[in-house]
Amino acid sequence: MREYRHIYFIGIGGIGMSAIARYYNARGYKVSGYDKTPSPLTRALESEGIEVHYEDNVSFVPKDVENTLVVYTPAIPKDMGELVYVQEHGYRVIKRSRMLGEISAGQRCMAVAGTHGKTTTSTLVSHLFTASGEGCSAFLGGISKNYGTNLLIHSGNVVVAEADEFDRSFLQLFPEIAVITSMDPDHLDIYGDEAHIREAFKAFASQVSGTVIAKHGLDITPADTKAKIMTYSYDDPAADFHAVLTEGDGTGFTHFDLHYPGGVIRDCVVGIPGWVNIENAVGASAIALTYGIDPEKIREALASFSGVKRRFDIQLKSDRCMYIDDYAHHPREISASLTSIRGNFPDYKLTAIFQPHLYTRTRDFADGFAESLSSVDRLILLDIYPAREEPIPGVTSEIIFEGVTAPEKVLLKKSELMDYLKGLELTGKDVFVTVGAGDIDRFVDPIKDLLYEKSR
Repeated sequence: MREYRHIYFIGIGGIGMSAIARYYNARGYKVSGYDKTPSPLTRALESEGIEVHYEDNVSFVPKDVENTLVVYTPAIPKDMGELVYVQEHGYRVIKRSRMLGEISAGQRCMAVAGTHGKTTTSTLVSHLFTASGEGCSAFLGGISKNYGTNLLIHSGNVVVAEADEFDRSFLQLFPEIAVITSMDPDHLDIYGDEAHIREAFKAFASQVSGTVIAKHGLDITPADTKAKIMTYSYDDPAADFHAVLTEGDGTGFTHFDLHYPGGVIRDCVVGIPGWVNIENAVGASAIALTYGIDPEKIREALASFSGVKRRFDIQLKSDRCMYIDDYAHHPREISASLTSIRGNFPDYKLTAIFQPHLYTRTRDFADGFAESLSSVDRLILLDIYPAREEPIPGVTSEIIFEGVTAPEKVLLKKSELMDYLKGLELTGKDVFVTVGAGDIDRFVDPIKDLLYEKSR
């Protein structure tokens, strides 16, 4: 990429966009951008010296066309004024995914792809490299709780990237080692059907130069890639990398032995609870072991992993009440999260507060959402968060609600949520979980404070 003096981001507050903005800001470029609304991420960017504005106004676009590179996210509407302006006035304009591809080109890229599980797994990979002393730069789809950021910068030549399948973005990456966590149907507004999603993942696998580590059972074959193919699993001994559970410690954490082709790492434990995080740890460790990181350092790093904000993120923990926040927004993700919670707290009454994300996803997976959410004791279902989409006639949260068979369920507007929660009586053994990828995170602190007071 030729040198530019100014890099301008349209949608700078997105989790992936903000990491790239931080990267170039740290390298001394002039960085600025637009986002729709202020958020903790945009406030953090501003505190780091990045100028951010919140109105669609072309006067904020740098006027030095030759020395300005514009980066945009496909989540921005195509008719957004600033985007149309730069496209019509001679700027070089590229998608976020192309930018990440250019950053990782020529480096040893460790990538994690999958329709779910990739953020925690890629953050774990970056922690294994960092805590072991190997070091890496990392572009993450969430905020690492170990490091308080979605970006790590290191002087070495290893880069860890979350490989996002949305808009086929991951096809800009050419990893040395890659994990594929899942290939479930999602983003059908982009792909049309499951066959095209699988085709995209196979194309991603074909771009891996060294080793593809696929979750055991995924349809990745030698016909799809010249890379070596290995597999990982939570506990299936047929996989190259898998866990053998040994004992629980009574607090939701399970110890396990990690089996891999070169031996066994004894007595591992992940620093965050849940069976799904053991599975994520196996996938992350598979990358680290394949790269050549010392097994004992991997064991130590797994124990010190603090997790990712909004991924099985424990907000409140007491004998009487637990509260967990989770970004899950696909039926399979939700099922994994809820079964992990059930496994850790089997005697607690489970209340899920779910905000569907996107009209298209609600339309395409309404039955799957209803099935996964039926496993709770009480469901509080909110209106759909639209993100980039316009409403679709007949598509509301009601089409999920009708299929839910949980013993208790209620359909609420966001504005009604806190008053409803204030009126609930706790049983003395309750676990609450907020679930969704929209703006439900704005309720996390108020819910945590309310439940803390109720459970005292």
